[in-house]
Amino acid sequence: MTEQAPRVAITYCTQCKWLLRAGWMAQELLNTFGTTLGEVALVPGTGGVFRIVVDDTVVWDRKEDKGFPEIVVLKQRVRDLVEPDRDLGHADRTARADAPPRRDSNDI
Repeated sequence: MTEQAPRVAITYCTQCKWLLRAGWMAQELLNTFGTTLGEVALVPGTGGVFRIVVDDTVVWDRKEDKGFPEIVVLKQRVRDLVEPDRDLGHADRTARADAPPRRDSNDI
């Protein structure tokens, strides 16, 4: 049996009009990781939600992480899960973000 490629879900608040931000981040992830990712989904939500999950692991939550991710930080967190040995080029030459411990999406 073959291993399924990772799924990224970006849940964004429709009331806050964050679709363009979510779409841009999805595009950046697809441009960077290409076919390493099996899917990048945009999931409409409400109540100020902006959460990015890779399979069952939350890599960013706007409420927990106090804002939106810098794209370099997001790419590093996704890379650490889906392709840990991958060099992100200039993104890896910048200072690494102090990432809080990841948590399972079931903990939310």
